[in-house]
Amino acid sequence: MKIAKLIINGIDRLNEVVGQGVSWLTTLLVLVFVYDVTMRYMFNQTSVAIFEVEWHLFAMIFLLGAGFAFKHDRHVRVDLFYAKFLPRTKALVNLLGSLLFLVPFCLVGIYYASNFAYQSFLIGEGSSDPGGLPYRFVIKSMIPLGLSFLLLQGISLILKSFLTITKVENYFVREV
Repeated sequence: MKIAKLIINGIDRLNEVVGQGVSWLTTLLVLVFVYDVTMRYMFNQTSVAIFEVEWHLFAMIFLLGAGFAFKHDRHVRVDLFYAKFLPRTKALVNLLGSLLFLVPFCLVGIYYASNFAYQSFLIGEGSSDPGGLPYRFVIKSMIPLGLSFLLLQGISLILKSFLTITKVENYFVREV
């Protein structure tokens, strides 16, 4: 059980650090937006590269922040019933959901997205738009990386659920 808690703490810390780092990308994204809007409306100039930087940053925030959002339970959940469940019932739902849906989805996604990014790297893929960004494989590699962080957080949730179900520790405190 001590090893499980070490794994949980390690994964949670990793996703916390990644999430804090990704939060700075939102500041950078706002600055890029301000630059783009200023150039477009005040100077009547725009750039395909700046537009692509905007969606690259947004994609990175979304993909790399998924594990962080999952850790803090800020993901989409239909909790019509879940909110009223006892901690052990929540743990059981989380354990089954993670094992049946989250882990397989992440593993399949990591497998195919890694190949997708690798093929992009091999051909030296860049933007198809004139003036766009080179090295499209960089943004494509964020897909398996983000799914990896999400998978790790799923493993943390599985361990937390197991420890709650076995009454070693209660990770799902019931809010009244």
